[in-house]
Amino acid sequence: MGPEAQTMLEPLWQGLPPIDPGAIAGAASCALPAEYAAVGGARKFTMSTLRHWELDRLCDDVALVVSELVTNALRHALPGATAVNGSSPAEPPVRLHIMRWSSRLVCAVRDPSSDSPVAGEADFSEESGRGLFLVNSFSDSWGWHPLTGTLRGKVVWALFHLPAAG
Repeated sequence: MGPEAQTMLEPLWQGLPPIDPGAIAGAASCALPAEYAAVGGARKFTMSTLRHWELDRLCDDVALVVSELVTNALRHALPGATAVNGSSPAEPPVRLHIMRWSSRLVCAVRDPSSDSPVAGEADFSEESGRGLFLVNSFSDSWGWHPLTGTLRGKVVWALFHLPAAG
């Protein structure tokens, strides 16, 4: 990963104690079809996963953020009909990952586009265009990084701080 990717990942680590990547407390992942119905499936998967981890209090906020990240991936990262009809069943075009540590939860959506997500000014009179504004508002931080190696595209992630157990 180059310096640009490190910069994009920095908000993921700011203000948080370092973690051992092997100290992950839970992880879940699901492939999403290249269709807008996948957004509802991603929400259900997220809520089910969080309830299983006894993080019910986060369900609404995290499910909203996941909905926005998946919608953005489907709308902006897939090249129209080619993505819907031409995707390989062995490699779904969009994948949702949810990872939990003791102090944080990260939702990440992988898509095949290397274009950066654009967080511009939200125009609240428009029907759409507020996705990353909502992600920024409901998560503690978010960012993205390009994929390297055999996978093409990027990962857009959102981080949620978890309250200390007690």
